[in-house]
Amino acid sequence: MDDLAAADTLLDLDRRHLVHPLHHASTHADTRLFVEGRGAMVRTDDGREFIDGLSMLWNVNIGHGRKELAQAAARQMETLAYSSAYAGFSNEPAIRLAEAIVSRAYPTSAAVYFTTGGAESNESAFKTARYYWKRMGKPGKVKIISRQYGYHGVTMAAMSATSLPGYQKMFGPMTPEFLQVVPPYPYRWAGNGDPGIGAAEAVERAIEANGADTIAAVIAEPVMGAGGVIVPPDTYFPRLREVCDRHQVLLIADEVITGFGRTGRWFALGRWNVEPDIVSFAKGVTSGYLPLGGIILSRTVHQALEDAPPAERYMHAATYSGHPTCCAVGLANIDVIERDGLLEHATAMGTRLLTGLETLRDLPGVGEVRGLGMMAAIELVTDKGTREPAIGPGGKVVAEAMKRGLILRVRGGTPSYDGAPPSGDSLCLAPPLMTPEATIDRIVEILGESIAAVG
Repeated sequence: MDDLAAADTLLDLDRRHLVHPLHHASTHADTRLFVEGRGAMVRTDDGREFIDGLSMLWNVNIGHGRKELAQAAARQMETLAYSSAYAGFSNEPAIRLAEAIVSRAYPTSAAVYFTTGGAESNESAFKTARYYWKRMGKPGKVKIISRQYGYHGVTMAAMSATSLPGYQKMFGPMTPEFLQVVPPYPYRWAGNGDPGIGAAEAVERAIEANGADTIAAVIAEPVMGAGGVIVPPDTYFPRLREVCDRHQVLLIADEVITGFGRTGRWFALGRWNVEPDIVSFAKGVTSGYLPLGGIILSRTVHQALEDAPPAERYMHAATYSGHPTCCAVGLANIDVIERDGLLEHATAMGTRLLTGLETLRDLPGVGEVRGLGMMAAIELVTDKGTREPAIGPGGKVVAEAMKRGLILRVRGGTPSYDGAPPSGDSLCLAPPLMTPEATIDRIVEILGESIAAVG
């Protein structure tokens, strides 16, 4: 059987037997079958090469095809592929990776609980926040505040914290005790004054309206990723930390996308000299080579677990927590990031990417260019003056970019929903941290051509 016939057979089997994330038959009608990845490039079965402008799903931080990670997995599998990490059992890769993460996170970080992905990490963060307040003698503190346009996963509680239209429609009702407030979205800020201060004060109003004795935590992405790469004003997180401290509310940093170098730092809130109580991570911890995630606990939260009497032990668990092979790959991934200077490279290439995208501002339909590190977005409008959202053309731009060899993603624009500001289609980019200069420049060139082609 030749290669094309084999691919047709595979795709027929795919349509019959494989349910995909965000599944719909119409979306899957023109499937691309990826067969190889090297650096910032991926190749399909028909021999075409594409720039991976989104690190596949914001996660292949060190790039494709790194043999160091494959070798680390093989060595660990040959030695001890899997063992339980339930209390009373442990393994060396899990121990060493936990220490490596804590030492690179925030000064108050103390310990790690491992999961298998981002949504599970946020579920664990929510449960841990509730656990903490029960240990503190405040069992009524159970509510979670998130922000409109935030994305935290689509398992039940994570979906209830996520606030993007479409994800909940066919799966409701939502988990109780989750509420959303307006985001720090400077381009769409409808109020007067500093949107960073205003959005933090919106959190405070929600805490006061519900009663601080009912609020367990606020969850926030340092930079909103799937919601459109929304970068907050520098005033936002310092004020949000003050609000949480004033009302005795935990701050959960969802760093599933921003962690492990994406913004040019190991973790992103350090940019604003803010320390969270819990950090959710996943994606970049293994650069997507194996599923792994987790939460980082501050010393205060960790101490609540350590001091618990047996009847109040931390009864949270998962079969694959602390998976030795996944953790061995995580260690190898951290080694690559440090050895290759990828934090510094991400900072430099992120600046180059954003500077390049700024040259596209004069194109019809380009409303805003924004980004931080190796995350960037262009928001589309129908009128630059009024900022009227463009809803629909983003998908056409993505298709044009694919024709020219670039993979990116669009966050679909929306009219106002549940009090959220309206927004235009946002073209999202997050190339691998190792992406070279010439490839960054080609991304900008293709995106400009694609926007112009759609008109």
